[in-house]
Amino acid sequence: MGDSLGVATASPALDLREEILRLKTERNAVILAHNYQIGVIQDIADFVGDSLGLAYHAQETDADVIAFCGVHFMAETAKILNPTKTVILPDKDAGCSLEQSCPAPALQSFLEEHAERNYYVIAYINCSAGVKALSDVICTSGNAIRIVEQAPEDRPILFVPDANLGAWVMDNSDRKMDLWKGSCYVHVEFTRNSIQSIKDEHPEALVVAHPECTSAVRMLADEVCSTEKMITYCREAPVKDLIVVTEGGMLHRLRKEVPDKNLIAGPTENCACADCRYMKMNTLEKLHACLESLDPQVEIPEETRKLAEASVIRMLEQSR
Repeated sequence: MGDSLGVATASPALDLREEILRLKTERNAVILAHNYQIGVIQDIADFVGDSLGLAYHAQETDADVIAFCGVHFMAETAKILNPTKTVILPDKDAGCSLEQSCPAPALQSFLEEHAERNYYVIAYINCSAGVKALSDVICTSGNAIRIVEQAPEDRPILFVPDANLGAWVMDNSDRKMDLWKGSCYVHVEFTRNSIQSIKDEHPEALVVAHPECTSAVRMLADEVCSTEKMITYCREAPVKDLIVVTEGGMLHRLRKEVPDKNLIAGPTENCACADCRYMKMNTLEKLHACLESLDPQVEIPEETRKLAEASVIRMLEQSR
């Protein structure tokens, strides 16, 4: 394209990308993006990964500003590990149904009502800083089995907030747990019928599913694993066709890193794909705006942050 004088002009998207990169340098910022972010955000990020990988990068960064392209609890985790750094989130309303399913006051009340149980609380990282502060240790889908197996055997375990992930952990370990009845609204939209229908269309395909899916869906899968482990599984799979049963943003990274495979989005009962409305709230325009204004910032009361930090650090230490 060119202007009326025939001079080439950059596209608005290219201009925006260049402005983001300029602001990143000016602010000494790092851009972290979750695997479920839109493709253009993944492409501009310094690191793209799952919750565990993002937590390690947040812990290790020497940037002054962390622009976290994910949902609110992820940006909170970065702030928990970096209290003196500026942590910004492109859209302050980017929440999480799992986080919402387990409010800190509700967990506090439950633990007080069952104080005689002396629960060892393991919290999936998809929770608020307040819940992390009430927990003994955090886990991700990538390390949940390992974390649970290191829990003390003389205390009952309460696993919050994802009952599906907790059930999968129990299926793959010898530990029993009481489960909080939370779920990811995206992953429970996959059903046995919807996955079976796509399997029938691609009979040679292997199915890889996230453990936040229901047990009926997990039973149909050839592999159940975190998004990060999906990269290796798809790359090493002995077939070309793979049905990927997780949030749709993961397909962007998989197609970049495993280009020789035919990666098929697992359909839900009512849709050919599954996109998290919260993850998709972040855009290039919002990323540019937050880098420019350094707002919205994530802030956590110091008492809560210190308690939450202990449980997150314990996870990182037990995962190495």
